[in-house]
Amino acid sequence: MASFSALFLSLFVHMLLCFASHRAEAKRSYPLPISSLVSKQLFDAIFLHKDDNACPAKGFYTYDSFMQATTCFPQFGNTGSLTTRKREIAAFLAQISHETTGGWATAPDGPYAWGLCFKEEVSPQSDYCDSTNKKWPCFPGKSYKGRGPIQLSWNYNYGPAGKTLGFDGLRNPETVSNNSLIAFKTALWFWMTVQKPKPSCHNVMVGKYVPTKDDIAANRTAGFGLVTNIINGGLECGIANDGRVNDRIGYFQRYAKLFNVDTGPNLDCENQKSF
Repeated sequence: MASFSALFLSLFVHMLLCFASHRAEAKRSYPLPISSLVSKQLFDAIFLHKDDNACPAKGFYTYDSFMQATTCFPQFGNTGSLTTRKREIAAFLAQISHETTGGWATAPDGPYAWGLCFKEEVSPQSDYCDSTNKKWPCFPGKSYKGRGPIQLSWNYNYGPAGKTLGFDGLRNPETVSNNSLIAFKTALWFWMTVQKPKPSCHNVMVGKYVPTKDDIAANRTAGFGLVTNIINGGLECGIANDGRVNDRIGYFQRYAKLFNVDTGPNLDCENQKSF
């Protein structure tokens, strides 16, 4: 009974949050639903091996959860031309694929067919608690390691994500790796949310990014490489031919072909300074 009540409450909160999102966007006109651009058939073709026995997240990342999560973020994949919309979706799926990859160089169907294989970070090096952040204080005994499609990390991300999405991210960060719908929603929350001085990944991919003087000085030009910089630039950007960056690009190139769009310029961030 307790688990049923928790599930009912989760669904109720989801409906309220999504209703609020739709009301806020009521005056906008979106030409096509996400499902018209990402059919289940295409989703399954993109994530060929996510439900293999070799993947710890087998059965977790469902198409239905992804579709339901997008309803809370109506601008995702619905901004700009059809090409822009497809490119943004391909970029998002590529980034979450790298974050959760189970692929390797000689993997069946290639290394870029193994996205969404993991739902939480393996062997984290810390509990990802920034004790200096007083706004989103860590809860004793909790780890804010990477979880979900975007591998949400750190208390300063779990806190606001939970507040926005209707779960207690600081006290119950495990929710992200236990609830498929919330997992996808945290990834979309990170993608859509501006966290200054960083722009949102969404704004970068749809052409709404306006670089500041600092951005220009740091050579942070718009493109997929800047999205990588937003997600993990401190570890991956400013490095020539970084393998992690190349893996992200490889996923993006594969998915762009499946969506029948080009990738656009500035795929890497090797000449960019991190935020």
